[in-house]
Amino acid sequence: MINIFEVAETNEMIEKENLDVRTITLGISLLDCIDSDLAKVNEKIYNKIHEAAKDLVSTGEEISREYGIPIVNKRISVTPIALVGGAACKTSEDFVTIAQTLDKVAHEVGVNFIGGYSALVSKGMTPADELLIRSIPQALATTERVCSSINVGSTKTGINMDAVKLMGEMIKKTAEATKEQDSLGCAKLVVFCNAPDDNPFMAGAFHGVTEADKIINVGVSGPGVVKTALSKVRGENFEVLCETIKKTAFKVTRVGQLVAKEASKRLNVPFGIVDLSLAPTPAIGDSVADILCEIGLEYAGAPGTTAALALLNDQVKKGGVMASSYVGGLSGAFIPVSEDQGMIDAVVAGALSLEKLEAMTCVCSVGLDMIAIPGDTKDTTISGIIADEMAIGMINQKTTAVRLIPVIGKGVGETVEFGGLLGYAPIMPVNQFSCDAFVNRGGRIPAPIHSFKN
Repeated sequence: MINIFEVAETNEMIEKENLDVRTITLGISLLDCIDSDLAKVNEKIYNKIHEAAKDLVSTGEEISREYGIPIVNKRISVTPIALVGGAACKTSEDFVTIAQTLDKVAHEVGVNFIGGYSALVSKGMTPADELLIRSIPQALATTERVCSSINVGSTKTGINMDAVKLMGEMIKKTAEATKEQDSLGCAKLVVFCNAPDDNPFMAGAFHGVTEADKIINVGVSGPGVVKTALSKVRGENFEVLCETIKKTAFKVTRVGQLVAKEASKRLNVPFGIVDLSLAPTPAIGDSVADILCEIGLEYAGAPGTTAALALLNDQVKKGGVMASSYVGGLSGAFIPVSEDQGMIDAVVAGALSLEKLEAMTCVCSVGLDMIAIPGDTKDTTISGIIADEMAIGMINQKTTAVRLIPVIGKGVGETVEFGGLLGYAPIMPVNQFSCDAFVNRGGRIPAPIHSFKN
């Protein structure tokens, strides 16, 4: 039973501490849209998404009004398009038409992003996979709401270094193709190791092939709530700290569970998972870095940061799994630089470097996220950074990801403004030593010994 104190407490979280449901994401399988005729594929994709998602935004707004819970984003994820378009698409331009269809239907149903312009190539690439990957710069330059993700590694299969090399080139080409918008296209492109099939957060959301025809996944977020709770136990020992995070994560997840179940019932779509990730925004007081400071650090990046983040991530998961039987997606703490004012402040103060962020990704929810780097960074350097991050995910049996933005025409010391939830970011320095010979070897880094479990 929920008592009146808990209702008042939740209201306070919403009004003063930036508690919100970050996204309701409707996952839609497009496997039944496969056809050898490209025009028919586009028609089927448009019709299926439009029919499935036509009430998504209005339903989210109704739930938000009735319960007083802000629901910031309504989104769609679809089956990886490399699988859907493989039979019909003979050129990269063919795939771009599908991206434009996705963008058109996303506009018409009113969602802010549609994810799934994706390929899963952790062991090798089909011709369709490669065509889709090579189409990404044009696809993201000619659409507004389409998000792309490529899974290039996993604990079971190792790391596809051919794909890693190609993604370094595609990130740079996407930056060039969208340079008039400060290389914004790269903010909608993420490279994964161990990508989850049920992630509701962009840019990495896609609808996995093991999922039902349609599914509702919800992502909650409450960095401000956690920080406020911790401010009340300042100076207490780690046991008290951990209990406070767990209890707070439980309450936040219950809000997500409520919204997910309600959306599922009203849309007549099965409930999938609640992703209880602490996802920051540029708003003051909605920062994961501020939580780390509340734990006892001068800035994110100070000695102790990785330990503090590991503690936070683990306690969030422990509290969340008690609140919902179906916790999934990424579920932990995100550390995107441009979307977190505390992270930006740490970079500006000189406390946080790319290398320290990489260390932090060993224990956080995702990886090197929304990091602006100089526009003249070499393709191979980007590929080397991707390879490092994929190795962390592969060896540690966790999801890792890279969303780097080489901002064409800008260098270290300058800032770039993306706007909205994407925020702004200082351009961070990148190690200038070469990894060309490493990246150009080609082939695959084999799976680690602990992958052989069956």
